[in-house]
Amino acid sequence: MSLGEGNQSSVTTFILLGFSEYPHLQTPLFLVFLTIYTVTLVGNLGIIAVIRINPKLHTPMYFFLSHLSFLDICYSSVFTPKLLEILVMEDRTISFKGCLVQFFFVCAFVITEMFMLAVMAYDRFVAVCNPLLYTVAMSQKLCALLVAGTYAWGGICSLTLTYSLLELSYCGSNIINHFGCEYSAILSLSCSDPYFSQMTCLVISTFNEACSLLIILASYIFIVVTIVKMPTTGGLQKAFSTCVSHLTAITIFHGIILLLYCVPNSKSSWLLVKVATVFFTVMIPMLNPLIYSLRNKDVKDTARKLIITKLLSHSM
Repeated sequence: MSLGEGNQSSVTTFILLGFSEYPHLQTPLFLVFLTIYTVTLVGNLGIIAVIRINPKLHTPMYFFLSHLSFLDICYSSVFTPKLLEILVMEDRTISFKGCLVQFFFVCAFVITEMFMLAVMAYDRFVAVCNPLLYTVAMSQKLCALLVAGTYAWGGICSLTLTYSLLELSYCGSNIINHFGCEYSAILSLSCSDPYFSQMTCLVISTFNEACSLLIILASYIFIVVTIVKMPTTGGLQKAFSTCVSHLTAITIFHGIILLLYCVPNSKSSWLLVKVATVFFTVMIPMLNPLIYSLRNKDVKDTARKLIITKLLSHSM
């Protein structure tokens, strides 16, 4: 049965194994992931709401942060509902088209977030190194162009990778040893030469990781040099505090990506890949709002006022 131009496949559905090798953990894992997903939605929607409500937060830094929260909601919502479904349902199937659609959106949102973090690093560089010109340099037009560029690039890269998978033939096993349609898991089921797809993934992944990290490293090298030259400790502490949350998010995000790159492609490493992917797609979207809100006085104060206002309105 033909599933796409240039591809002749007999497989129309895939079976997601998830964590089926641990049947006694299915219910506990479902409850844990459901709790995490709920916290993710509430936390990130809360960040977006707080930024929109408080005029003091209508700055480039929080504009980018609201888009980071939106991306966290998006790629968590592409993976997590299916993960929850296969933990409690006997039917673990996903259609071929559904699998590629899931891969496309996860890939697009992850690459977009990768460059959104790089844009946020550049924003911190301008804020710390050129504070007097910050509002001029980071104009609304530039901020909108930077955000639009990250979304567009994420979509282009994801479309290219999805096309490379669509060109392969799938005529053997239809069992995916994963809880979602992750690239290497789909590729392992192909019965045609995967060289083009592998090279496409290698080039895109290496380019994106190198470029985003280069922007981040260059920005923070200039930030550190500027901070060291500051004459007062008060200015140093203020400049450092604006960067700590962002650095924490970057370290977790890129640390997990590099871990996934370094894991050898063998059957014995699939559990590690699944655990790392869970952390990447389920945990990171929950951690980001906590990282940015716990260290931010303006966000905490606005959230506190919002909660108090809601409680008072319900009590009256």
